Amino acid sequence: MPGGRLTQQERQQIASGLADDLPYAEIARRLDRPTSTITREVDRNGGPNAYRADLAHRATEQRARRRKPATARAGHGTQAEARDEAVREYEETFTTLLMNQGLPKMTARVMTSLMTADAGVTAADLVQRLDVSPASVSKAISFLEEQGLVRRERDERRRERYHVDEDVWYQSTIASARGIAQLAQTARQGVTVLGRDTPAAHRLENIARFSDFVSETILRAAEQVRDILHTKPAPPEPEE
Repeated sequence: MPGGRLTQQERQQIASGLADDLPYAEIARRLDRPTSTITREVDRNGGPNAYRADLAHRATEQRARRRKPATARAGHGTQAEARDEAVREYEETFTTLLMNQGLPKMTARVMTSLMTADAGVTAADLVQRLDVSPASVSKAISFLEEQGLVRRERDERRRERYHVDEDVWYQSTIASARGIAQLAQTARQGVTVLGRDTPAAHRLENIARFSDFVSETILRAAEQVRDILHTKPAPPEPEE
């Protein structure tokens, strides 16, 4: 699979694919590129309705020229640049995954930034890194906090920093399982309302049973895996 920056010819193919209403995944397949690369390219350059290959190529070259002086001053070489590009590609892949699982785009971008940060970050950090408004970051953070995926702490300068806990996926899995259990409960209420002998009630009862089983299985598995991952190995026995 080719790497590196998109060529002007590839951008023209992207524009043609958008004009033909092709999905991003199909455009990516034809270019032998990750879908996340196409998603990032289009979103960064006006979106599917305003994307223009020549303008996108020119904007990318301008961004690259602006980055080069700073890179040279910092003493970064080709290896560091390659790593930065790989990190950006990975972040786009992870963001696309979160979006496919139902998160809004901005929330997914913020979550990815927090997941890939070595330490807590401030709202100002996120605004600068993602090049978005403070209001957009605030809204995304509020949603993630409501879901129990993000926590905030104050640093020594009294600035709020946002963190993703080590067991965030456990918390997310538990929340998902509880949502499935709530679906089972609501479906079972419909059985009583519609009458047990109706076809609709029979359908809802099957949904409730299925959801109960899935929810209980997920909860049990999540607890077991968490216990295993959080169990510290026993200290070695002293030699006699």
